[in-house]
Order: sequence, then structure tokens, then C-alpha cells
Amino acid sequence: MTKALLDESLAALRDVVANLGPGDLHRPTPCSAWDVTQVVQHATGDQVGWAAVVGGGPFPTEDPFQPSGKLATDANALVDEALARAEAAWATVSPDAAEVPTPLPTGPMTYALATAACALDAAVHAWDIAVASGGPSPLTPERARGLLPAARVIAEPLRGFAFAAPLDPQPGHDDVATLLRYLGRDPHWTAAAS
Repeated sequence: MTKALLDESLAALRDVVANLGPGDLHRPTPCSAWDVTQVVQHATGDQVGWAAVVGGGPFPTEDPFQPSGKLATDANALVDEALARAEAAWATVSPDAAEVPTPLPTGPMTYALATAACALDAAVHAWDIAVASGGPSPLTPERARGLLPAARVIAEPLRGFAFAAPLDPQPGHDDVATLLRYLGRDPHWTAAAS
């Protein structure tokens, strides 16, 4: 399911951005320092970074961790370009690869773990954008279950930089809430409460 999980997560990011209206681009997001535009810039920059490391080619021209909030092009065009690069890069990697290079401090990973880590980035930022714009969550319990192993590997080395401290698990939470809380996100976040 690893490549399918990546494909679904990239598609979720594409779909969520395609559903944005002009009034959505500056809404607050669960990433408290960034609005929707900045999360789109970060998410696309991350995918370009993954593509550069996995398949070669240029790195993002803008630092994904310092998004400007100013789009040089339409958000959909930005996403389409980044995801086309990501998809092309992953097409060059064998599912049997024992070591896939990653842009993460954890270094190379198995194909299964690397695709899940890349999928995690796309899926969680798709969730950020969806809830910020009032759309439905692109995270399903099945997708969240597939992403949680990668989250457990990559989140700790990036706490305080890319991920907030985990929130305590709550009784009765489903797999989506478990994943989001592990990544320091409130699964019940709304723009009104921010």
C-alpha cells in the first residue's frame, strides 16, 4: 500500500488546494504562524525538496520553512508543478529499494518508510489547508493508520522545528485524531478558535 498511500496523499493535497476560493488564501491555519498561502508554499516546497533528493533536480527556490505568503503564480499551478516533480521522482525509485535518500535528518529509509514519510507531509498539510478553509478532512482512518508509523520515526528528531510537542492521547479518539495529536495538532481545530 505504500505507493498507493503516497499517491492518495498527493492527490489529497492537489484536491484541497483546487477547492480553495480567493477568500481562503489568507485564513489562519493549525500552523499558527502561517496562513493558508504559507502552508501551500511550505507543502509544495517540501514536495520539491523530496523530489530533488529522491530523483534529482533543483531544490525549491524559496525556503519552505520561511514561506513569504506571496504567490508568484496561482496556488493550483504551484501545487501541480510540485506534485508533477514529486511523482516523476518517485517513479524512478524501485519499491524494493532498501535505502532511499530523504531530505530528513533521519537519513535514508526503506522505500516503504520513505514513501510514507513523504505522504505524511502531503496528507497532514492537506488537512491543515482543508480545516482552515472549512472543507472536509482529507485524512481517513485508513490513511492515518498508514501514516502513523512514519510519523513515529520522523517526528521526534524534528520536534520544536517542524512538529510541535505531541498532545496527550484522548480516550475514544480515532486513528485520525491519534495521528494529529501525535504531530502536535488539535483534531478539533477551527479557524474561529484560533
